[in-house]
Amino acid sequence: MGRLPELILIAAIFILLFGAQKLPEVGAALGKAIREFKKNMRDTEEEIKKPIDVESQPK
Repeated sequence: MGRLPELILIAAIFILLFGAQKLPEVGAALGKAIREFKKNMRDTEEEIKKPIDVESQPK
């Protein structure tokens, strides 16, 4: 319940900074950035989990 006033304040600041017409563009860009960040984190995690040296594994 305590987050609603904070969200309203953030939305009001966004409207003041970007204007009402720019909000969909800003939201889309933010969503795309978050998706890219998550994808890169997943890819990095997969790379870390791969064996570093395949030859060092027992045959």
